[in-house]
Amino acid sequence: MPRPRSLTRPQVAAAALTVVDRDGLAALSMRAVAKEIGVSTMALYRYVDGRDDIEGLVVERVMSGMDTGPPPDGPWRDRIAALVERIRLAVGAHPEVIPLTPAYRHRSPTLLRWSETMLGVLADAGFGGDARIIALRGVTAYIIGAIQLEHLGPLSGPGTDAIAALPEDEFPHMAAAGGRARAISSHEEFRRGLDLLLNGLDSRAAGRDDL
Repeated sequence: MPRPRSLTRPQVAAAALTVVDRDGLAALSMRAVAKEIGVSTMALYRYVDGRDDIEGLVVERVMSGMDTGPPPDGPWRDRIAALVERIRLAVGAHPEVIPLTPAYRHRSPTLLRWSETMLGVLADAGFGGDARIIALRGVTAYIIGAIQLEHLGPLSGPGTDAIAALPEDEFPHMAAAGGRARAISSHEEFRRGLDLLLNGLDSRAAGRDDL
């Protein structure tokens, strides 16, 4: 039997991401990745410890090309929005990976650098210690939730059509919202939602540690 060719962990990550993009996150397994590469499952264990290890590699693979440097000087809200957009573009290109990002954020060097930059921008804006933490968590939660909605339940999708068709006597507000929602682009939805969050942070959190 020929000896398996040498692999690198980046090659494993690339193969795993191919499986996830093509077949969905539920299809990710040691066996599936090994098949994608063309080696036995046992041979793959020479390079990774198991699915948990592979999931961490996939997250870093998705994030690794993202710019984590501080945005140009300017209003803190614009700088936060720029950092958020970077995450949206990186993760939005691989929506099946979205559920992995919260669990593996501490293992991804790129996500750690992004979070460090976010905290720096918030500190420059006058957010105190506790408020800074809550702000980072709030923005991160918004990113994950908004991207999931954008890809799993977009306003342009059939769900909106179903809501718009609800009987107005029973669901007057939902039916009206469904009718208007079709005209809102995914970009507008994302940015206006972010603005609402930043408005709240701006009015309540800057300079406070007691949130």
